[in-house]
Amino acid sequence: MDQTVSHHRCKICGNSAAVLGQVDFAKHCDEGRSGKLPVTGIPVTYLRCAVCDFLFTRDFDSWSEADFGKNIYNADYALVDPDFAEQRPAANASFIIQRFAALGQKIRVLDYGGGEGKLMDLLRANGFRIVNTYDPFSSKYNVSDGQKYDLITAFEVFEHVPDPIATMRDIAKRLKPESLLLFSTLLQPANFAEIGLDWWYVGPRNGHISLHSEKSLSLLLKQCGLTLASASQGVHIGFGKLPHFARSLMKTSNQGGSARSA
Repeated sequence: MDQTVSHHRCKICGNSAAVLGQVDFAKHCDEGRSGKLPVTGIPVTYLRCAVCDFLFTRDFDSWSEADFGKNIYNADYALVDPDFAEQRPAANASFIIQRFAALGQKIRVLDYGGGEGKLMDLLRANGFRIVNTYDPFSSKYNVSDGQKYDLITAFEVFEHVPDPIATMRDIAKRLKPESLLLFSTLLQPANFAEIGLDWWYVGPRNGHISLHSEKSLSLLLKQCGLTLASASQGVHIGFGKLPHFARSLMKTSNQGGSARSA
């Protein structure tokens, strides 16, 4: 990235975003457990909006899906996110089953950014009749079915996208008028000004290139006609008109799942 240009437009609100600093491309989110990877010498520059606090990089804006597949979501991805294949889908499935199992025969569910469909398979095995997966990086599930859904899940998606507004609009158009978006992404901590890019969730090797504050996430949903409600720093819902089946979730939102996931 050209460091001679110190200010850019925020991808969420359009206001000025200044360069916060750089990390090596090898920085990943599991360093606390599995250790650091060898330094690549490839700097990744992060910027932070002065108004909504959105933290992002533009270094991947020109990448194609093939570029992401080759350099990030490749055979070595499990080294930086060992929970991706089995543990996280199982935990997310349990979260959904506990809250919506009684509706499994009635609601249409889409797992957006669902990889190879593990969450879909687990929900189907537990009585959810209509569950589909969409993921642009999956050769099996990268074609949109054009349907609208009562419940869309998007676990650990929004930190990975270079164009967050386009992604949220793509999700919003798949929602029914009364429907729910249930998603996870970790919000910046209260002490972010102190830790900055040392925050563990800043991990370009994981594809973490869009990191939200509560303000930026709320604004993102609002621009796409949705209201944000957060159960925790990591678990959130979005809705236009809250469906009846989701009202109990609002009452028990403080029981949300773990925020730490990559």
